Amino acid sequence: ITNHKLALIVLTSVPLVIFPMMWYGRRVRKLSRLSQDRVANIGTYAGEIVQNIKIVQSFTREKEETKAFGAEVEKAFNVAKKRILQRSILIVVAMALVFTGLSSMIWVGAQDVASGAISSGELAAFVFYALMVAMAVATISEVYGELQRAAGATERLLELLAEEADISSPQQAQPLPDGALALAFDEVSFSYPSRPDQVALDDVSFEVKAGETVAIVGPSGAGKSTLFELLQRFYDPKQGHISIAGHQLTHLNPTDLRSHLGLVPQQPTLFSADVAHNIRYGDPSASQDKVVAAAHKAYASEFIDRLPEGYDSYLGEQGVRLSGGQRQRIAIARAMLKDPSILLLDEATSALDADSEQKVQSALQELMQGRTTLIIAHRLATGMHADRIMLFNEGRLEAQGTHQQLLESSKLYKRLSQLQFNH
Repeated sequence: ITNHKLALIVLTSVPLVIFPMMWYGRRVRKLSRLSQDRVANIGTYAGEIVQNIKIVQSFTREKEETKAFGAEVEKAFNVAKKRILQRSILIVVAMALVFTGLSSMIWVGAQDVASGAISSGELAAFVFYALMVAMAVATISEVYGELQRAAGATERLLELLAEEADISSPQQAQPLPDGALALAFDEVSFSYPSRPDQVALDDVSFEVKAGETVAIVGPSGAGKSTLFELLQRFYDPKQGHISIAGHQLTHLNPTDLRSHLGLVPQQPTLFSADVAHNIRYGDPSASQDKVVAAAHKAYASEFIDRLPEGYDSYLGEQGVRLSGGQRQRIAIARAMLKDPSILLLDEATSALDADSEQKVQSALQELMQGRTTLIIAHRLATGMHADRIMLFNEGRLEAQGTHQQLLESSKLYKRLSQLQFNH
């Protein structure tokens, strides 16, 4: 230190620069997080509108959606402007404080040179040292602003990475055997996390034997689809337990459990890829011959062969280039290729015309041989040929038996039957 008084001025200036920089840095970080949220909202909104463009056009909402999209972009732009303004203020304040400190140091130094306390050479050397410190602090302020912007932008990602899954695999998972498997619900009650006060399933108990075909019927909101959600262990029940082959689901590895389940949903999900990829999703290691065989069994080969590039034809986003019935048959072929122990059918033929439904029903009958099958039947006719029908209402298992038995014992089932068959 060549001059203690001048050094004290410089050192006093450093915290005066650092503290405002930290305060403004936190504001930059907060605005960066908000900016990322706004940009994410734009992407989500745009994706949703493009995906449902036919609905938008059908209701002639193009102008309104364009205006709404512009409003979302404007919100993101305004937040970005605020973030840039705060970051600019951060740098300006840091530079102003640095040069204020330098000016104070030079003024005091000039007074000392005039009084003969130090020489002009010593002052010049000290100014050079102080300028080096000032440049370093200014650089730090700029880097700090960038770091705060990056930290704000990555906060959402870090929160997602830190989130722990509610469904976890036990340390010593029990394996499931191959072949048809029995399953059981034992006093199961469940509410979705988003609707904790609304009971989806209420004290449900039943058993399904290995190889048995059971139809699940009931009005909308009765809890039919929730059974499939719990069986695949997307959620755990609030009370009671579910078992497959005598093993509670919580004692099984979720990956192993789901590998034994084959789902054909009412609204099939297809990926933005070719036909073969979507069918092979049931078994990524399957050969092309197996893919073709599964498509043939699902009566999908007849329209696949007419596509421009056959099994290499690109289907578009969510299979938009196929009709509803064609997408359904691709989903059935996918389940056939997976060769599951337990088959879950959510009204798998609902989107098919009468001719296709008859063909696919024959294919499903073949697929169900030697497997445990649960069928959510929105149409009672779908479940009439099952070994047993379970009637759900308001989350409870109200009755079970054959079609004729339920007609005689359940008023609700009889009413549903009359509505659908006009008895």
